[in-house]
Formats: sequence, C-alpha cells, structure tokens
Amino acid sequence: MRVDVMTGGQSLTKIQQLARDASAAGFSGLAITEGGRSAYLQCAAATLAAPELDISTAVAVAFVRSPMVTAQVAWELAEATGGKFRLGLGTQVRAHVERRYGSPFDPPGPRMEEYVRALRACFAGFRGAPLAFDGEYTKLSLLPAMWSPGPIGVDDPPIDLAAVNPWMLRAAGRVADGVHVHPLNHPIYLRDVVEPNVAAGCDAAGRARSEVSLIVPVFTVPGDSEAERAPWRSLARTQVAFYGSTPNYAFVFELLGRPDTTARIRERHKAGDIAGMASVIDDEILEHFIVEGNWSQMASRIEARVGAIAERIVVYTAGMAYGGNREHFDKLGALARELSG
Repeated sequence: MRVDVMTGGQSLTKIQQLARDASAAGFSGLAITEGGRSAYLQCAAATLAAPELDISTAVAVAFVRSPMVTAQVAWELAEATGGKFRLGLGTQVRAHVERRYGSPFDPPGPRMEEYVRALRACFAGFRGAPLAFDGEYTKLSLLPAMWSPGPIGVDDPPIDLAAVNPWMLRAAGRVADGVHVHPLNHPIYLRDVVEPNVAAGCDAAGRARSEVSLIVPVFTVPGDSEAERAPWRSLARTQVAFYGSTPNYAFVFELLGRPDTTARIRERHKAGDIAGMASVIDDEILEHFIVEGNWSQMASRIEARVGAIAERIVVYTAGMAYGGNREHFDKLGALARELSG
C-alpha cells in the first residue's frame, strides 16, 4: 500500500521543502489539491525537489482547461517524474466552474467521461497517431508535428477521476485508471456504493476491475493520550461537517441511518454557525469517518479499514500537521513507512 500526503497550494519554494521532508519522513508521494494555486505548478516544483516521490493532482479542475492543455501539462509531468505522475481530475461544483472560472459545466458526468476520452486521444497524438476526436463537447483534429510535445520514454500518465455518486463511479470504471474517493467516506459507503459501481462500470466497458485503482483519503486520529488525539478528532469533525453540507452528499449519511444530517448542517451554515455545523457530527457519526487509536494500533486499523480495496491511501491531515506540528508529521511518516512495507 502506498501512502501519500494530502496538501493544498502553497508557494513553490515551500512545496519543494515539503516534498523533501515528506520523502525523508517515509511517505510515498504527494497528493496535491487545486484551490487558489495551480496544482500542476506545485507538482512540477515538488518532483524537481524530490524525484523519488510519486506525484499526483488530487484533484485538478478539469473543465476550466481544454483537454489539449491538460494533456500537454500531464505529458510533461509524466516525463519529468519518470512516470511517477498521476493525473487526478474532478468536476468541482457548478458555482466555481461557471462563476469563478467562467467555464461551462453542464452536464458534468457526460462531459467528464468525454474529457477523459479526449485526453487519451491527445496522448495517442503525441506518440504520432492522427488526432481525430469528434465528441459532443470537444472536437480535436489539428496537431502539426511542431506543436506536439512528441513521444516520451514512459507510459501515458494514469488518469484518475474524483467520484462520489454512483453515476460518476460507474463512469470512472468505464474510462479511468483510478478513482479518487471523496474524503467523506466510511466503510459502508466504500462497500455498498464505491466498489459495486466501479465494478459495474468496468463490466460495461469490458475491463477487469483490477484495471481501476482506488485512492482513499483517511482521517487519522492517532495518539497515545486523549490530549494528543483531541485536536485531530476536532479537525475531522469540522471537515466532515464542511463536506456534509453539500446536498449531493446527503446520501452518504443516509447510508448510516442518519438522513437528516445534511439538512441540519445546512441550517446552521445559513445561520453562520460554524461551531454548530460541527456539532451536528456527533461521536456516533464521526466514528464512521475516522481511524483512531494509539500509534501502535494505527497501521493495523488502517489496513483493516481500506487495505483490501485501496492501492493508495492519502493521509488527509498530513499536510496540516506539516505546517503546525512537525513531530506529528514525522510520526505519520513512520506510519506510512510501516503501511508501505
């Protein structure tokens, strides 16, 4: 099992130092989210600083860049990393895509599935095949040799999709190399929603289920005392409430027999009550979303939770620990080394 640090955007010099320190601590790679800073520039800086690490966008926003632009950047990163780059893509949400980026959004599912097919057509074109992609949302037919990056000495970068609902999970099974499971996950959701829908997508496309990797974020709450664990439990509670405020994710709580959870979180959100949002996530709910224990217990507990399905796990809080609690970060690195064997 490979274990990555989840980290958001920061200055390019800081991401380089994080990459070096993550490698030294024992992590397998960096999973870089896209927010206010470009995930791709972060990936380039990180791999130049620590070429031994796996690097992935986790995830970059797809629709705000043409498939050709995304393909070219991913191609260069695949070459720079020696084949250790994974292209993780997500739809983001309508408001951000339309109002922050000024790009089209609808229909997100079919548009994303076609986007992946367009990327693969670009990759084939870079290796010399004629570029002839005629989709509903994208049409590509021009790639003169002087405008192509040309072949590289590594495989095409794997394409991973962020997916939450059954439709997108099936789409990932049809066209992607991996699935970025949402941080708002629990064992019932993984068993009853993620696994069967990815498998159904694979079956529909005539693919083996083993062709699609699951990349699973984990909220870790380790510590040998309550005082050590408490801040990480509180952080996880806040994040579960934040993600749980999205109406489309309400079904994740419904699977736990708590169908009113998202509605209650949204009531408090509209009132500007951030602490009240977190309070909706009581201990009974929270325990489904976290892995908690003494440091000596954590590896076996993470393995028991996701070891049978995940090719990679992403330690959700590792990047936060790096910025504020380096001792905790180094312990997480030792845990990553233990999990990766």
